[in-house]
Amino acid sequence: MKNRTKLWLLMLISAIISILLFTSLTLVMGKIGDRGYNLKGLNAISQEILDTIAKHQAFLAADISPILDNAHTNHPDIRYEWISAAGSTIYDTFGEEKKYDFQQLADRMLYMPENLWGIDEPITLTFSISLQDQPYYLLMSLSSDAMKQGQIYFFMRTFKVMSTFMLPLIVAFLIPYLLSLWFFFSMNKRINKLNHAIGQLNLQSEITILEDTKKDEISQLTAHYNAMARRIHNQGEQIKQLDTRRKLLLSNLSHDLRTPLTMILGYAETIRAGLYKDEKELQASAKILLQRSRYMDKLLDQLLDVTRQDEGNLALNVAVHNVSEMMRKIAADYLMFLEGQDFTVEVNIPDEDIEARIDASLIERALRNLLDNAIRYGLDGLYLEIGLSKNDDTISMTVIDKGLGIPLQEQEYVFERFYRVDDSRKGEGLGIGLSIVKEIVTLHNGSITLTSVPFEKTAFEIQLPIHQTENNPDSFNR
Repeated sequence: MKNRTKLWLLMLISAIISILLFTSLTLVMGKIGDRGYNLKGLNAISQEILDTIAKHQAFLAADISPILDNAHTNHPDIRYEWISAAGSTIYDTFGEEKKYDFQQLADRMLYMPENLWGIDEPITLTFSISLQDQPYYLLMSLSSDAMKQGQIYFFMRTFKVMSTFMLPLIVAFLIPYLLSLWFFFSMNKRINKLNHAIGQLNLQSEITILEDTKKDEISQLTAHYNAMARRIHNQGEQIKQLDTRRKLLLSNLSHDLRTPLTMILGYAETIRAGLYKDEKELQASAKILLQRSRYMDKLLDQLLDVTRQDEGNLALNVAVHNVSEMMRKIAADYLMFLEGQDFTVEVNIPDEDIEARIDASLIERALRNLLDNAIRYGLDGLYLEIGLSKNDDTISMTVIDKGLGIPLQEQEYVFERFYRVDDSRKGEGLGIGLSIVKEIVTLHNGSITLTSVPFEKTAFEIQLPIHQTENNPDSFNR
């Protein structure tokens, strides 16, 4: 059942229950809390007495006294007086005998019916009956406290008059329900709008941002929806970018593997067929085979790194290591690799041993990635620098080249997976080296910064705390 149908049923049932409760409670409370006489009741009593007098022709004191005494017994709050036309008291249930003149009777009738509203003066009602054209008067007196407290002193003689009375009452009953209905429709409209927006939310479509200026729970829910929609949209964009880069990875990998594989096959066929001129040409061919094979091996290692990143298997195992000695060995390897080339290589590693709690294999891997990038992309600068320094509780490792550099607008993206500054360059890796460096540094609770001025200085600086916490698999095995 829809909420709208439920609301109509609830409104109808509530209205019926309200009317029934109002009517029944009014009657019950009236009987309980509004005891006493009203004008209609007093008129009925007087009429009963006058009918009895007329029936028995009881106008004299001896005849009238039993009738009035009986009425007084039934209604002790009422005083009954039987008065002659001359104003003398024929019988009084209070036992008094008075002779009234016009002034006295007028005073007793003064300010009627205002006395019904609580004034301390007694209330007197006068009724008459005639015997042979001789009038007699029945006076009924009672205090205002004996009257009903909730009397209404008007009578509705036509339906038109009744409608003027009932219409305001009906409006008073309906206003709360109409306001509730308006509130529900307003709330239901906002919920439907939110529900529709959530139903349309997916990774492919444009997100719908809802405006809700009210300060209630639905407004808070709308704000949460807007934040969720933006997150989903951003994640969708990231997934699209990642998918594009994966496709580019496969394309680059196909090209990067095909070129060295073609060279390997060509030189291997030359050696097998003995088509080389001399031993020197044979060694040159063997060297190229070795270089291309190592390059392919490095590409396969990068593919393995991608798998490890996806599976979260990059774990940290720290121990105390001599960082100075490790970097000297790395520098020696690259000095041998660049020997005979026009590269200027500077090694700024202090003579003193600097020790730190690190995962030596991961840090060496990060440094070699940075050095390979500096040689590959900074080739035009013919300069390479590797440095190590210590500052209080941190160590700093730097790799510097003076090559083409990285444009300022590209620097914030170079640590993302599969990102390459120039996608048009083939055969230059898969674009994951710097992302692995960033992850290794992050696992060590460190930081890496990049500064680059083309053909002046492109520097990567890694800063690591000397004292790492103990290895926590829950923290590092992701």
